[in-house]
Order: sequence, then structure tokens, then C-alpha cells
Amino acid sequence: MTRVFRRQGVRRLVTVGTTDRTSLRRLSDRFRHFSQQTALAVGRPEAFSLAVAIVVVWAIVGPSFHYSDTWQLTINTGTTIVTFLMVFLIQNTQNRDAQVIHLKLDELIRAVEQARNELVDMEDLSDEELRRLQRQFETLRKAAEAARAASRNAVSTT
Repeated sequence: MTRVFRRQGVRRLVTVGTTDRTSLRRLSDRFRHFSQQTALAVGRPEAFSLAVAIVVVWAIVGPSFHYSDTWQLTINTGTTIVTFLMVFLIQNTQNRDAQVIHLKLDELIRAVEQARNELVDMEDLSDEELRRLQRQFETLRKAAEAARAASRNAVSTT
């Protein structure tokens, strides 16, 4: 079976069998759960305290190792590996959060009768189209500010 996958403006044709799809979904669900739990855990004050404690211990044992290259390489390698892995976990969590927010906003746009439905899925618009919409909203904001100022002046003069 050939399916079109579309994520963040990228389209890919992938041939996936039924068992492949199920195992792929299970793997994706496990990674999603793992990345969410990891992002929650490392965002806590305790995780920061642990990181500070590791750096402090590393600095304290420096004289024992005569501040050798191996001593420096230990912290450099550790932080590089952790940073490399965390980039993927945090990016996965942020992508999912952004997708959820977009879906919620799309639902609100669809639910409000006066809203412009062409704004749904606007993340697929070109940069120029986004700039044009930005200018339209700036014009609307300025008009609303002018109307509010005019009504304040009218109230204060009466």
C-alpha cells in the first residue's frame, strides 16, 4: 500500500505493509511517550540541580587529575552526547505541541462564524502570503486603536 505522508510541508510517498504500519505506529507511540516524559523530567528543578552537582563534582576532582586532557574530555564528551540526544527529544515534543496548538486554533477558526476560514492551515502559505496577512492584521489593529482612541475622546469631551 502506498501512502502520502505530509508533515510540516514535506510530502513523502512511502510503501508500507499492514504489519509494518502497526509496528511503526507502536515505535512512534513509544518514542512520543519517551520524549514527553524525558522533556518533563529534564525540565524540572531537580534535573537542573543534578546537572549543577555533576559540574561541581567535576570541578572539584579537577586537581586530582591535574586538570588533564582526560578530565576536560570527560565533561566535554558527556555534555556533547546529552545535548545531541536532547535536541531530538525536545524537537519531537515541540513539534507535537505546535501541531496540537495549530489544530486547536483551526477548530476555533472553524467554529467562529465571522472568522475567515482561509486562515485554517495557513502554515502551508508562502512567506509572501504570510507577510500580506501580517500587514492586514496590522491595519486592523491600527483601525481598532484609532476607533478606541476616538471613542475615549468622545467620552472625555462629553
